[in-house]
Amino acid sequence: MSNLRKVILVVGLLFIAIQFIQPAHNKNEQALPTDFAKIYQLPANVERILQNACYDCHSNNTSYPWYSNIQPMASMMARHIKNGKEKLNFSDFGSNSPRKQISKLKEIANQIKDDEMPISSYKAMHKKANLTKEEKMLIMDWMNKTADNLSAEN
Repeated sequence: MSNLRKVILVVGLLFIAIQFIQPAHNKNEQALPTDFAKIYQLPANVERILQNACYDCHSNNTSYPWYSNIQPMASMMARHIKNGKEKLNFSDFGSNSPRKQISKLKEIANQIKDDEMPISSYKAMHKKANLTKEEKMLIMDWMNKTADNLSAEN
């Protein structure tokens, strides 16, 4: 057997072996009382945009595509979701202090304005996450207005 065939065989066996190592899925079908959509009166179009472009990585309920069960994509996705939820988790947004909520609302608007979110790798695989200029303006305006209202209340 040639060296090339041995390498291909070893790589193939390793690929098969890593398929048995699967990270836990980020699935919680229930909306918590601290969920962003429960504590704020979201217009339907704002909620739809957030769910299409943000909730997969920034909530406790990810909608997984078919390739999420194939390693190494599964581990990469799990890492992205973990990192995303550490920075912002819409499912427990209401457990943050009003000051932190204001900060997060403004940060969301700024990251969308600066085209930092959604990340390009996510937009490449999820066409609904490619926000139009109008959708970006809608989200930024709503986030800033809500932050201002929350600031005025506190």
